[in-house]
Amino acid sequence: MISFVLVSVVVYFGTAALLIYLGKPKKPPPQSNRMAFREVYQDYRGLPELKRFTTHDGRRMSYRHYPARSNKVIVLIHGSGWHGQYFLPLARFISDAGLAQVYTPDLRGHGKSPERRGDVDHIGQLEEDLAVFIAMIQRDHYEKTIILGGHSSGGGLVVRFSGSPYRHLVDAYLLLSPFLKYNAPTMRPDSGGWAIPYTGRIIGLRLLNNVGIRRFNYLPVIGFNMPVEVRDGTETLTYSYRLNTSYAPGNYKKDLAKISQPLLVVVGQADEAFLPDRFEPTISQYVKAEVALLEDVTHMGVVVGPEVRPVIGRWLERIPKND
Repeated sequence: MISFVLVSVVVYFGTAALLIYLGKPKKPPPQSNRMAFREVYQDYRGLPELKRFTTHDGRRMSYRHYPARSNKVIVLIHGSGWHGQYFLPLARFISDAGLAQVYTPDLRGHGKSPERRGDVDHIGQLEEDLAVFIAMIQRDHYEKTIILGGHSSGGGLVVRFSGSPYRHLVDAYLLLSPFLKYNAPTMRPDSGGWAIPYTGRIIGLRLLNNVGIRRFNYLPVIGFNMPVEVRDGTETLTYSYRLNTSYAPGNYKKDLAKISQPLLVVVGQADEAFLPDRFEPTISQYVKAEVALLEDVTHMGVVVGPEVRPVIGRWLERIPKND
């Protein structure tokens, strides 16, 4: 019996070690990325200056603020690989129309000068940072309605947050083409050529984490196929295991089921990473949501394109105000 247990332990850890060591894929050619990433490179003159807030562990994180005369506040979370700058056209529309004040934080491990690009200290730290950020906003805007929105992987973080102990901080949710899970019904087989997961390494690290071993969670487990011609030095092209895990829902089915607040989901019908028609039947199994599909709008266009603005504007007007 002892020898069987010993052999099982050796096989378990040997398999994990082999997967971690050999689990990195070959990098695909840049042209295999079919996403219209150039859409996010717009005229950013007039971009609000970066401000700072202090996290729970004393780190200084960056954000931008778009003020408005409104008792509603919306926090928009960026997708993988970049930072909150590309929300400019959407945030400016929302604030200029007086629909809501807008905040666009740069997540830990991202932005112009992060302490450790592509990494966090532990799994769950992104939602912890977000809770501190929202609490700061609530102190500055007492009794305001707080709306949390996210695009792509940022939408995945919003879903994760909705299932966390911090969900009481939010009054409504906005998901823009959200990532749910690598094998969710909404996923295209290759995510439009954007994400390059180190599948073997992810499995190996998950095996170690299942038995409480986390010392290797700093290892990179996913890369992003951003075209060279659109890089500007502020992109984040790889994520560690702990950051990548922190960015995605813990269990999107359970997380969605915990949402009782108003929820709007917006997806472009020309989305290159996801299957637009699958969002409504997938999400409606777990939560009541308004789902809008926008014709001829891409994965990035659902943020920067003009088509999304009236949809979000009408929804924001219907969100109840906190007294």
